[in-house]
Order: sequence, then structure tokens, then C-alpha cells
Amino acid sequence: MSAQRADQPRIAVIVPTYNRSELLRRTLAALVRQRIPVGEFEVVVSDDGSSDDTGDVVAGFADELQLEYHFQENLGFRASAARNAGARRTSAPVLAFVDAGVLPGPDFLSAHLSAQLSGSAVVGYIFGYQPDGPAAPLDETAWTLAPEQLVRRYGDSPEFRDVRHLALERFDFDLGSCAVPWQWFWSGNCSVRAADFWAVGGFDEDFRSWGGEDTELAYRLFRHGARFVVSRAAWAIEAPHPRTTVPNLDSGSANMLKFLHKQPDTVVELLWTWFARERTQFQIHHDWNVEDEYLLVLDAVAAAKPVDVSDELARLRRTAGSARIAVMGCGDDVPDWLATAALFDFDRDVVQNATHQVSHAIGLRTALPDNSVDLVFVTSRLRTLWRRWETEIRAEARRIGRELASPLAPVRTVVGENRGQ
Repeated sequence: MSAQRADQPRIAVIVPTYNRSELLRRTLAALVRQRIPVGEFEVVVSDDGSSDDTGDVVAGFADELQLEYHFQENLGFRASAARNAGARRTSAPVLAFVDAGVLPGPDFLSAHLSAQLSGSAVVGYIFGYQPDGPAAPLDETAWTLAPEQLVRRYGDSPEFRDVRHLALERFDFDLGSCAVPWQWFWSGNCSVRAADFWAVGGFDEDFRSWGGEDTELAYRLFRHGARFVVSRAAWAIEAPHPRTTVPNLDSGSANMLKFLHKQPDTVVELLWTWFARERTQFQIHHDWNVEDEYLLVLDAVAAAKPVDVSDELARLRRTAGSARIAVMGCGDDVPDWLATAALFDFDRDVVQNATHQVSHAIGLRTALPDNSVDLVFVTSRLRTLWRRWETEIRAEARRIGRELASPLAPVRTVVGENRGQ
């Protein structure tokens, strides 16, 4: 990090909020109790158009915190825009993000600053965070305790753990060896160097409903070269509040599809598939880890490297006629007659070196519109993945086309009737 001015705060906390004045009050009260000097940090409350007494609540802390208040007109859910606007109002070299109703422990900011010495994207721990279930089963009197007292009393209870606990524990809370570390970077408690945040453009303001905007930011930070670390010392607690589980899952799934369209990549395709599957079950199983599935895809990439599908594509030409075609697993030697086809491959090297336009995808979910092709052809390069994902690949073929053909499925199949699914 670059040198800072003597009067510049070391870290800023950005708190987006909308009509959560009482939850916000508790967050600000917890920030007052930080053990680092108040002159070393500032708090920016970024209000997404509240109609309650949020402004008065913020004003009530003006003598206790270095505090900025930003208000934007209520034009619908714009948490990404609120976070970006808040970040613009500070010159601090480190940006921490928490949600209104998240109660930082007294060493929250010092722990984030410490973790920033070994990484530039810090995943903070959130006790009590269960986004798809009820709040931790604590009695009402428990919430009169200070955050550190709550953690001392309930911190070992499985119901009070961060929902990501088991997944992170598997890596001993060290993301250095993790292939997909960015999947655990959530805006309820995280920090990032301001230079990296702005280098990738901040939060994408096209996300205008719940879920996914923080994961999409984390993906871009990872591609930018940010190092992800977990800090259990930078803990906070999520205070209980009403949840809209099913609408949130629907919104999260839709936003993951938006994420996939913006960042076509096999790992994002896997993430969308997880959300889409869990949405149908109205719950999220956080022990399902994109890490495992992505490592299997990387194994499949290695297995497919020597597979030559030129004969398969030649036979396809003899039978395809004038059909509109999508090819899954096209490989790196695509004949010119397929130049106008929708081409996909799961090997990034194939995509980057292709002489024709090839999209990076397995075929679980593509960016193609409904009913956009007549024939979906799946080559034998997908043999390993076909065994695991046949159901999903067939479902995508049904969405985008009419027929499926593949040496992996010897019988040519009518999968759709050119109707949206």
C-alpha cells in the first residue's frame, strides 16, 4: 500500500443501508467500541433512499465517529451503487464493507488491517450468518450483551457459526491453496485495498436485486491478481432480522445468470448451476463447494487435451444440412464451415487460441437465447463431464435447440420443440 497522509484514515467502513435504522444504530454503536483510535478510521453510511429515521440515527453518532452520510434517491434496490458511492467519499487506502445489522467485534478494524498485510481481499467471519434459515436460536436477553460477550458465550455453537464455516475449515481457513477462493468473499464482512477495488471498477451497478454482486466483484479481483485471505479475528455478528428466503434465492439465481453472461467462464457456469439447483429446493447447501466441481473440470480439461474431434465434425457436416448449430467441446481445430455456429469449449487455451469465436463453457448454461439453434452437438471431448453432467447438458440443449446429437449419446434425440423452457 502507498504511503498515506498524516490526516488520512487507515481504513474506512462502508455501510449501505435501506430502512434499517435500528439495525444501523447497533452497527454504529459497535464501531464506536473499536479499539483502534477513532482518528484512524472513518465510517461512511450510504443510504439507498430510506424513508425512516436513518439520517437522524447517523447524526446521533456524529460526536463519536468520523462519519460521512451519503443519501441517494430511492430508485429501487441499488446496494452496489450505494457501496460505490460510499467508497468514493473516502481517501482511506483500505475499504471495509459491512451490512447494516452486522455488529463488528472490538478488534474488527485492527484485524482487517493486519490481514491486509498478507492479502488484498480479506474474508471476515460472520457469526450467526445463516442467509437461508432462521437466526441463531438465542433468547432475546442474549442480544443485550456486547458482541464479544455473545461470541464468548455462543461462539462454539454450530448454530451460531458462519454458514461458510465448514467449507473454510476444510482449508484450515487458509485460501492460499484454494482454486476458487473468491466464492467466499461476501459483502457482509470483507475488506479490500482501495487501489484494487477501483482498478476493477468497484461493484457492478447493473446488479439491482439481492445477491451475487459481491461474488462477481471477487471474481474480478481474483482475475486482477488479488490475494484472498480469511481473518477469523476480523469477526462480526449478524443481528437477527426478518428474511425473505425464497425471493432471495430466486434473485440470487437470476443474478448468478447475469454474472455468467458478464463473465463467461466454466467456474461461473458451475456456480450458476449450484444456485439454480438449490433455488428449486428453496435452500442452499453450503457444503457443496464449487472448488470440488471446478477441480474435476480441470481434470477433464487435461483428459481432453489429446482428443481430436475433427472426424466427428466432418460427419456432422454430412448430416447437418442447413441447421443452425451449437457445438459443445468444439476443440482447437474448428473447420471453416462451422465459423457461424455457436461454438463452446471448456478448455481456456482453446478459447484463447481459437481462429473462430469460441465461448468458454461446458454447456450447463450458455449465453444463447431460448430456441436459438436447431441442433446441439456434443463432442467426445466432453466424455468425462458427460458422465457427471448429462442431465444438465440435455436440459440446456432443450432450452436452446430442438435436437441433440453426440457420439456420447448414440441415438439422436429430439429434446425441445422450439419453445422457451
